[in-house]
Amino acid sequence: MLRIENLKVYSDLNKEEVIARALKKNGILASDVLSCSIVRKSIDARNKKDVHYNYALDVEVKNENKYPKLKRVEKNQEITAVRNRKSTYRPVIVGSGPAGLFCALILAENGYRPVILERGDCVEKRRRYVDEYRKNGVLNEMCNVQFGEGGAGTFSDGKLTTGISSPYIHKVLDLFYQFGAPEEITYLAHPHIGTDNLQKILVNIRHYIEEKGGTYYFNTCFKDVEEKNGLLEIRCDRITLESDCLVLAIGHSARDTFKMLKEKNMDMRQKNFAVGVRIEHKQADINKAQYGEITKLKLPSAEYKLVYQDKDSGRACYTFCMCPGGEVIASSSEEGHIVTNGMSNFNRDNENANSGLLVNVTAADLPSTDPLAGMYYQEELEKKAFELGGGKHYAPVQRLEDFIANRKSTAIGRITPSYLPGYTLSNLNEILPDFVSETLKKGIASFDHKLKGFADPDAILTGVETRTSSPVTLIRDEKLMSSIQGIYPCGEGAGYAGGITSAAVDGIKVALKIMSEN
Repeated sequence: MLRIENLKVYSDLNKEEVIARALKKNGILASDVLSCSIVRKSIDARNKKDVHYNYALDVEVKNENKYPKLKRVEKNQEITAVRNRKSTYRPVIVGSGPAGLFCALILAENGYRPVILERGDCVEKRRRYVDEYRKNGVLNEMCNVQFGEGGAGTFSDGKLTTGISSPYIHKVLDLFYQFGAPEEITYLAHPHIGTDNLQKILVNIRHYIEEKGGTYYFNTCFKDVEEKNGLLEIRCDRITLESDCLVLAIGHSARDTFKMLKEKNMDMRQKNFAVGVRIEHKQADINKAQYGEITKLKLPSAEYKLVYQDKDSGRACYTFCMCPGGEVIASSSEEGHIVTNGMSNFNRDNENANSGLLVNVTAADLPSTDPLAGMYYQEELEKKAFELGGGKHYAPVQRLEDFIANRKSTAIGRITPSYLPGYTLSNLNEILPDFVSETLKKGIASFDHKLKGFADPDAILTGVETRTSSPVTLIRDEKLMSSIQGIYPCGEGAGYAGGITSAAVDGIKVALKIMSEN
């Protein structure tokens, strides 16, 4: 393959028009082309007077030597599965989030007929529970934004960006495309699916896994596991299964499961995490700050990603899971707790932009060496937010100007909070740890220099954001197995991923390891 790079485009072209322009600019004859595809599309808005798209394309030609100025690149290699597993027991996977889902996909397409256990419901019914919670504050603790088919990522922006490097990333993107995602996710610099598309894709993946012999058990909560005669007895509230292979793709909110595993003496340790709030701005203001006002391109809702490092304290403040044109969504899985997250549809066409605004928490901040101390720390913040919100699952919110001044908000300004079922004007400084509040304020001031208007006095802060990642790591060895034989910790909840793509990649890694073992 030959790589065409740095193709600047100043108009909104379709895929065929971009390819034609790339070939013409590089003098490549159409008769020489065997295939051509876009591999990268980004927006260059560093100069607000020169906003444009930047493309990279891969082209396969009959004779590469005719085009010596173009760089040669290797094609993406397909995953090679080593099928050494001879066991007649079906692999059992707890959790149907990205890690469990892609683990099941790889096992299913290689003939291993996985069993998927999910405490929540299928995505079609799950949507109703989430809507009921947002409308009336009625929480189903077993099926909500955290639990149910697709995991926590189902009700998010469906963001597919990742900081990891892995040969399996293109496999994840290709599979999402294969099961119904827009083709552009395979080449956009910042791909996302949107919660609306993701819910349809999950149904397609489920049907495929079932066609390949896999079995789903919804509304089935994993409760216990015992080693018996070299096998694992897997006990749920509805059924008991036997297998020699159990994948724990449990997600970061399976607090009851973490407690049970600790009682089983599974090796685990504390993991750094982050807490903070959600911040909302007008999307139009973010667009103006990022793109300027000159371009005539039909640009998508603008994003941002910002980091501040406090030299005095060593603390970091950063934005997380930024949702352009989205909404702040009620994400608790327990009564008496408030948890927030961000969610966007694929079109990202709502009035507000929102993002997590976080400060890192380390083991030094925790009151004990208990491996679950971080989990308890999160719980306490969520309970305080519930109390500050006045109950009814209303979230405490505050204007940014009031947060900086450490005073309770008495009115909102031009930005209306999007959180449902409702909100209570509050002073978030009352519940956030001092180091979190102070680092947030320093970070906001820094971000305002990088992104004009970030410190808008009317920006809305909604508390609290606590479940950005797992606060615990379930330790695994070179075989990706835990200290209990036959159990494979997997994905974000187990401490090995952070986001949809990295969790899916870890699911693939675990599936390949399971198949490769005799």
